[in-house]
Amino acid sequence: MSHIEALTAYLSSFVAELAISGVRDVVISPGSRSTPIAMVMAEHPELQLHIHVDERSAAFFALGIAKASGKPVALLCTSGTAAANYYPAIVEAGISRVPLIVITADRPHELRDVGAPQAIDQIHLYGHNVKWFVEMAIPEASSDARRYARTVCARAAATAKAFPAGPVHLNFPLREPLIPNLHDEMFELEERPEGYIQIVQGSMSLPDSFYESLIEELPPDTKGIIVCGPIEDKDFSEAVVLLARTLGFPILADPLSQLRSGVHDKSYIIDGYDTFLRNEAAKTVLKPDVVLRFGAMPVSKALSLFLKENRQAMQIVVDGGNGWRDPLMSASRMVYASETQFCLALSDAMKKKPENEEYLERWKQLNARTNELLAEVEAGNLLSEAKLFQLLKGQLPENATIFVGNSMPIRDLDTFFTCNGKNIKVLANRGANGIDGVISSAMGAAVINDSVYLILGDLTFFHDTNGLLPAKMENLHINIILINNNGGGIFSFLPQANHPKHFERLFGTPVDLKFQSAAEMYGASYDKITDKDEFLQAFEKNKIQKGLNIMEVVTDREANLQEHRNLWKNVSREIDILLEGETL
Repeated sequence: MSHIEALTAYLSSFVAELAISGVRDVVISPGSRSTPIAMVMAEHPELQLHIHVDERSAAFFALGIAKASGKPVALLCTSGTAAANYYPAIVEAGISRVPLIVITADRPHELRDVGAPQAIDQIHLYGHNVKWFVEMAIPEASSDARRYARTVCARAAATAKAFPAGPVHLNFPLREPLIPNLHDEMFELEERPEGYIQIVQGSMSLPDSFYESLIEELPPDTKGIIVCGPIEDKDFSEAVVLLARTLGFPILADPLSQLRSGVHDKSYIIDGYDTFLRNEAAKTVLKPDVVLRFGAMPVSKALSLFLKENRQAMQIVVDGGNGWRDPLMSASRMVYASETQFCLALSDAMKKKPENEEYLERWKQLNARTNELLAEVEAGNLLSEAKLFQLLKGQLPENATIFVGNSMPIRDLDTFFTCNGKNIKVLANRGANGIDGVISSAMGAAVINDSVYLILGDLTFFHDTNGLLPAKMENLHINIILINNNGGGIFSFLPQANHPKHFERLFGTPVDLKFQSAAEMYGASYDKITDKDEFLQAFEKNKIQKGLNIMEVVTDREANLQEHRNLWKNVSREIDILLEGETL
């Protein structure tokens, strides 16, 4: 069998198994060395190809598809620095537990480290940021070689999906000539076209004796809280609400926990904690005996500080992914079990309802009063960053997806996006918390959901402007709310702001860009918004106007800082009045 026939048989076996393993979306960046893999992928009827010329943006685009769908997405690029440009998204996928199958083409071994063009060391290129790395064998036509290609593919997909999910890396050394022999029967060469191996995965569970022992440690009057950070299990919401009802514990729900929206019972959910936990009297009254924590660390710094200040409490971190999610060093117990199964099993093991209604009601009372005060920001026609997020909940359509940028947008979403009955999914790149690739990730989410609302700041927008290209290339529908305060607004809230001499140059970094030009470049509709009425009008228009819609909301960094401080001060004053004279 010729080299071309061997190349075709080997790669068609791999690609066939890729589809059987559940991969549907493949993101490809054009390149020479990856030619045969790309051409074979393009022939497979069950794979949806997305072409993106910039590898850094392409990787974040794949990340967004996988994050929104919960399914593994394959990435393909040529050799050299193309593969290096995947690095930031792979780091994010590793920390955020997002399944990616990263496929890099490479020079064959005889062309490595000899000065050949477009050749870098791609062995373990991503280090510990991937769950698994394989240097693939040189393509051969033998039955064992094809079996090997399919087995590695099946194992890679299973490893990427296995909890905790994450990226895997397969490096393909390929010799020239690179053009495969495409034909109708290329995916039907195998003795077992349905796949070579089935991989069955389960979830971690604990014996009943563990739950019985834990309940014995909880007196009837236990003051406990449940803290839920980012978590994606679709069955978790109902399970954790059942646990809260059984234990009488409030749920402090991060916006990425997916608990603030949906049809589940929200009577136990606390969403205003980031504001009222800045008050010392509130923190004193609300000191817990027990903390049950699920998911990644929440966004709120006030909540993190509260947990750190209460290290004397029994703090149990439950993680079905065997991670170590304890940056505060406050955990007293790490429990490796399925979060959903833990909630259901502990609820089932409880025989008597705790006597802690007063503590629960205090959380609810402070939460309700806080949200009443924060809602007052809606008054008037002047548009601010706080008001934008307060308005958002009422304006979003059913089944929308919010993709929110880091720095100030995710924090304002945490403060102002309170509980609602709509089915709204909230996504963000909170693994490494970077501002890179946010537009690209949101575009990936728009492949899965045609009602995506991306909310980000001007520096984040600038950082990933080329991520707008998929909207034009693939006719995606996405609405972008660009908050332009001409710089890094988050730094105004940090200690650096107390040193004005070099603040603007080093941290404020105003860029004075005209974003309408970027909108025109990518064929987007554009609205420049300065007040509440303009925002509401543009928002309503863009609900039905398909394509790429950019709404630029112009705000002021100093005014934003003062508004937030005044809101926090007002809430704190009201809580002091509410709690006047109370002690533990």
